[in-house]
Amino acid sequence: MSFTALGAAIAVLTGLGAGIGIGIATGKATEAVARQPEAANQITKTLILGMALSEATAIYGLVVSILIMFVVKG
Repeated sequence: MSFTALGAAIAVLTGLGAGIGIGIATGKATEAVARQPEAANQITKTLILGMALSEATAIYGLVVSILIMFVVKG
């Protein structure tokens, strides 16, 4: 196993962090809506924006791992 494959595998782990972050944010948003139902619309908008940013991090990790595997010669 080369170090290139190891580096790509580590880069893919950003998806794990994104999944954990989205899960925590969803749980907190659910708690916030339970406490203040009248603010559900604003909470939902903020949650979707945060989820999009978190998911973008995972996609960047995937792109980096693909670049490492196919562009870097090692």
